[in-house]
Amino acid sequence: MFTGLAVGAAAYTLLMVGLVAFSVAKGSIDIFAKEGFNFITQSNWDAVEGRESFGAFPYIIGTLLSAGIAMLIGVPISLGIAIFISEIAPPRIGTPLAFLSELLAAVPSIIYGLWALFVFRFWVRDLVEKPLYDVFHASVPFFAKTPFGLDIFTAGVVLAIMIIPIVSSICREVMKVVPNSQREAAYSLGATRWETVRMAVFPYVKSGLVGASMLGLGRAVGETILVTMIIGNVIGPNAIPTTLFSQGQTLASLVANEFNEASSDLHLSALIALGAILLVLTMGINVAARIMVKKKIKVQSGAKSQ
Repeated sequence: MFTGLAVGAAAYTLLMVGLVAFSVAKGSIDIFAKEGFNFITQSNWDAVEGRESFGAFPYIIGTLLSAGIAMLIGVPISLGIAIFISEIAPPRIGTPLAFLSELLAAVPSIIYGLWALFVFRFWVRDLVEKPLYDVFHASVPFFAKTPFGLDIFTAGVVLAIMIIPIVSSICREVMKVVPNSQREAAYSLGATRWETVRMAVFPYVKSGLVGASMLGLGRAVGETILVTMIIGNVIGPNAIPTTLFSQGQTLASLVANEFNEASSDLHLSALIALGAILLVLTMGINVAARIMVKKKIKVQSGAKSQ
């Protein structure tokens, strides 16, 4: 009976993944039949009946750019937190910090979104974006647009804040797997604490840290509510970002904004196709990440016995 229940649970998981994939693929048929793969490369988004034209390119770019900003900011901070808790802080400090980090990972994204919309975006605009614009707008194209606070850069920063607890927690767990003999050998050779981390810890868990970062990337790519509240929500060619301070749109935010207002079967099919693209992106990222993490997280009892 136990075996049957276990097999049934596994079959349920596979069945649900298959049903979701089948549903989005079936729902996407109409738009790909009309636009072909031009749907992925073109930027028009016109839902007016009789002149309907849809393209996903600006939203793919917006998704990847906002997630990329989140990774550039969030991963180094996450790694620093993990190093401090696992390698530097004494247990009386590290344990509460680890608990707080895990607590932040459980905060709903709507809370981050509300805080960003009503508070944080003004800080980013006044303390980061405006100084960058004043200094670099004439020489660096990325900062050439007057900042407004509701833009791709702000969305990326808030996504970074959201993924930091997740990535830092996984990095911390990966670092725990490193045998103490690795560290002791480095210290016996006269290595400093930083040299020990760099030469004894990092090489041992490198692929695990990359996997943790990619799990954070998967979360950032698929985030919906937070991004919808802060990215600016423009459509069509205007959604192609020309600077970091441009308003934009992501695959997930466009689906959230327009799904209830889909005025025709083709419009609905285009939104489902955006979901299909997002599904492929997030599944690919998460599968690659889990392979990397699994490669490095061994049975801890075996590691500690060394």
